[in-house]
Amino acid sequence: MGICNPIMNTPEEENLIAAARLILSELESNKKFSIEATKILEDLATKLSSIVKIIKPKDENVDEEEQLSDIKIRLDSIQDKIMTWEVGQSMIWDSGSDENQTNEYLKAVNEVKTLVERLESLNPNKDTSEHEVLLKANDVLQTSMARLEEEFKHILIHNQQNFEPERLSFRSNEDDCVDSTSIISFEDDSFEDSVQRDSITISRGSEVHIMDLINPQVIPNLKSISTLMFDSNYIKECCNAFISVRKDALDDCLFILEVEKSSIEDVLKMEWATLNSKIRKWTKVMKIFVRIYLASEKSLCEQIFGKTEVVNSCFAESSKASILQLLNFAEAISIGPHKPEKLIRILDMYEVLADLKPDIESFYQNDPGSYLRTEFQDVLTRIGDCATTTFLEFKNAVGANPSNAAFPGGGIHHLTRWVMNYVTTLIDYSNSLNTLLKSEIQFQDPSSSPDVNLEDDNANQKNSSFSISPMMSHFQSLMSLLESNLEEKSRLYREEALGHLFLMNNINYMAEKVKGSELRTVLGDNWIRKRNWKFQQYAMSYERSTLSSILNLLKEEGLHNNGSNSGSISKTLLKERLQGFYIAFEEIYKSQTGWSIPNSQLSEDLRISLSLKLIQAYRTFVGRYANSISEKYIKYSADDLESYLLDLFEGSPRSLHSFHRK
Repeated sequence: MGICNPIMNTPEEENLIAAARLILSELESNKKFSIEATKILEDLATKLSSIVKIIKPKDENVDEEEQLSDIKIRLDSIQDKIMTWEVGQSMIWDSGSDENQTNEYLKAVNEVKTLVERLESLNPNKDTSEHEVLLKANDVLQTSMARLEEEFKHILIHNQQNFEPERLSFRSNEDDCVDSTSIISFEDDSFEDSVQRDSITISRGSEVHIMDLINPQVIPNLKSISTLMFDSNYIKECCNAFISVRKDALDDCLFILEVEKSSIEDVLKMEWATLNSKIRKWTKVMKIFVRIYLASEKSLCEQIFGKTEVVNSCFAESSKASILQLLNFAEAISIGPHKPEKLIRILDMYEVLADLKPDIESFYQNDPGSYLRTEFQDVLTRIGDCATTTFLEFKNAVGANPSNAAFPGGGIHHLTRWVMNYVTTLIDYSNSLNTLLKSEIQFQDPSSSPDVNLEDDNANQKNSSFSISPMMSHFQSLMSLLESNLEEKSRLYREEALGHLFLMNNINYMAEKVKGSELRTVLGDNWIRKRNWKFQQYAMSYERSTLSSILNLLKEEGLHNNGSNSGSISKTLLKERLQGFYIAFEEIYKSQTGWSIPNSQLSEDLRISLSLKLIQAYRTFVGRYANSISEKYIKYSADDLESYLLDLFEGSPRSLHSFHRK
């Protein structure tokens, strides 16, 4: 089979001629070129030189055997060069390598590629000289491609930039602190205002940050090698080399970020304190990894391979294992027990995933990344479902929290503190909760509400253009469940007055928490006014229960001998009334000094109210019957009693017996 030029130009050749003319025109008009343009022109010159040397036009009367002989000579010369580099111990693109040396190697490989392309275009038959030369040229090309693949990996590995998470404020002293949510319990009284959102989680909507994962100086070398391997139909080999190196680099990144590989089974077995710490770290790592490291990895792919489909496939394959490792942890959390103490951390995970969704969709736009896009969305959905279920179970736990004994002292119950602090923190997740709870509105029918107060609280909103958000509806029903539970607990007290005091304390605490936090914007001023009215009613009920019997002893009725107010005073009855009053007061003092009103203002107001009613009645009684009462029967002056009332509600039982006058 002979080697000849075509008689007529093909359409492809016409396009080639037009492009060549355009290049010549630009070369004549432009004397300065960028480094990249110069590199491309050098490659073009090398290819053209090879073609000119191999293919002689017919009008030069070069016979076919001479042409084939010339090809063999060129191939032998190139093979010698390539094999010389194969024998050498050092890498061609090692640090400090000679640029001329690397360019020479690329030119030699490019010339082999050109020889192969030309010989293949002839479709030589087997057992011909042309076919033997083609086989030899392919062997040389394959050897050089293997070397380029090795060089490619060597450059990637030995020119990685150090990844320093400290510069990104990854670590924090707060990591060493004990997180209060790890010890939350309905029965834990040490818990006060300590449930809070993790303040060191990277803020929502933060911008991506591109960093140099590879020394920028070697990017042109990587690009030259990949271009030559692609042009030589060694795309798969080049991509596999990139994927294997960068996959390990991404694994190293997770290691530096202190992310441990844990199976779903391992995660499910973890104690909450350990798991809580890992979730906090995960929420930080996830954003750093996606917004910084994955973004930089995608940029690196584009710098080396250009914006081609190869970029998407290489990026997807190199990052798949690491992103799935992070997603698998989230999936394990989503299938674990739905304990209330997990809710805030699960919402943190949900918001991180929701915030990163646009980034993931941008990174994995095409088919190569469709699996990861789908997996990311599935995990986001599972975490969202987990958060919803956990919140609803939290509500159920509040409504069903049982007590076998009355809460000592009638103070603020652990459940009340727990719920109000927790719900106050949940305000930070308003957008997420409104999204997640949208399909979980339970009390659309007023008859299904657990408490008529919920319907009353919503009345103003329903009659206006204001619409009730899903979170508002759930929070209002949660408050009603808490109040109903507290009312059940108040019935455990043997003293009716202490039951009223308990409800007064807890309803007042709820109202103050709402008034002093963002909960006010959710539950509204109308809700606060109703609770203020309720705890005042409980305070009045407490006073009636405490004072009704003792004040009856200071009334004039029944003290006259003939039963009418006009009769003479019965000193015996008067003495008995005073003794009964003192016994009753001492009993009140003994018991109610052990009762508790944590709110100092509320405690002071109640003492003043008791004092006004009790001391005024005592002064009037003693003053009216001063002439009929022997001084020895008066144990306490009005000022004494007023002073003793200041000891009430301190939570430490005391006795007045030591103060009795002889």
